[in-house]
Amino acid sequence: MSDDQDRKPESDPQLADKIKDSARQIWLAGLGAYTKAEEDAGRFFERLVQEGEQLETKTRGVVEKQVRSVEDRVEGVRERATGTWDRLESLFDQRVSGALRRLGIHRREEIGALEQRIAQLEQEMAELRGRKDEEE
Repeated sequence: MSDDQDRKPESDPQLADKIKDSARQIWLAGLGAYTKAEEDAGRFFERLVQEGEQLETKTRGVVEKQVRSVEDRVEGVRERATGTWDRLESLFDQRVSGALRRLGIHRREEIGALEQRIAQLEQEMAELRGRKDEEE
């Protein structure tokens, strides 16, 4: 029976050493994998940052180009709208002036010119009366 006990795996000292060595190698492999993963993660993170910076540079140029394009379009629309508004305002003024003239209502400038003419005529009449009084 002693031969049977020697053949059992529990009593084999070489097998126990092999299992310990295997367990230690598995442990060390796990530590190595963890360290490698940490190193790779750091490098991976740095690579992601670099790619992000490159992408940001590319997209910034595209975005700035689009912004300029939109600003140019807005400026064009603004100019057209301003021109249209000016034409509309001028047309409105002409129509209102025409309607007032047809109703016999004169513009402020015309009334001012008439007032000046009346004042001039009154002055001339006063001068003529003054001469006539002197002659008599």
